[in-house]
Amino acid sequence: MKIQEKAAENKVCPLEIAVNTISGKWKIPIVWQINEGKKRPSEFLRGIAKVDRRVLNQQLKEMEQDGILTKESFNELPPRVEYSLTETGRKLVDVLWLLNDWGKLLVKQEV
Repeated sequence: MKIQEKAAENKVCPLEIAVNTISGKWKIPIVWQINEGKKRPSEFLRGIAKVDRRVLNQQLKEMEQDGILTKESFNELPPRVEYSLTETGRKLVDVLWLLNDWGKLLVKQEV
């Protein structure tokens, strides 16, 4: 179900929809990885420590349904799939950079 459908169906705050959309242990690391360019599932498995293939595939599917990623399947043997960010996904990267900066401020406060 796409983000817009979730918002209309549940009549919830857009911020709640945004947070729920990126919640999931591996979604933010997936976005950081794919920000560097198109990725195949095996590249995510190598780049994200301890991620399980089944969980990774589920989170990729959710992110595709939410319009953050696009999946391109190639008709070749062996089958090849690549993921890339959508425009919505690229805007999410901008937000994550701001959160990263905010996190740095929090770390400095704890010292």
